[in-house]
Amino acid sequence: MKQRVSTQSRAKKKETIAAMLAPGRPLDVGRAKEVAELLLARPRLARQVVECLWSADVGVANRAADALERVSYYKPEILAAWKDALLGRLVDAEANKLRWNLALTIPRTRLTVAETERVAAVLRSWLDDRSSIVKTASMHGLAGLTQWNAALLPEVLDMLRVLSRSGTPAMRARGRILLKKLEKPGKTRLI
Repeated sequence: MKQRVSTQSRAKKKETIAAMLAPGRPLDVGRAKEVAELLLARPRLARQVVECLWSADVGVANRAADALERVSYYKPEILAAWKDALLGRLVDAEANKLRWNLALTIPRTRLTVAETERVAAVLRSWLDDRSSIVKTASMHGLAGLTQWNAALLPEVLDMLRVLSRSGTPAMRARGRILLKKLEKPGKTRLI
């Protein structure tokens, strides 16, 4: 019995991030939470997770984005070295789950003013996406960009005011929440 446990433990250690993210249908969360917890404990694994964003298996890419979004909420600094890769992936992201996770993840990383403009352009275009979740995450992402580029704040406030009255139910609800936070003096972290 000891031999079997030892062999299973070694096999588990050798399991790649891609293999952990592989099982499931494209929109399933699968083991994304487990991968996020692993990455929080071992930040050097970030490269493997980021590389999965380009997987030919849409489900793997989606779950990698999900794991990175979870990590970015707690420790966005883990993704600092991979900011350029994330920005590059944002531009050509097509899958809805990939888009909404990147829309939330990237604004949490420290960005230059030029980078915020680049991200804002993509997120603005996603406000016309067919998916309500992509639109809502894009609103959230645009609001998050204001922490790195205060010049975006007037435009984002106007956009949130409009969408919190005219958007989908999810957009209206998120818009009201974001407006409260952005309009409050000494605003708190948004995302």
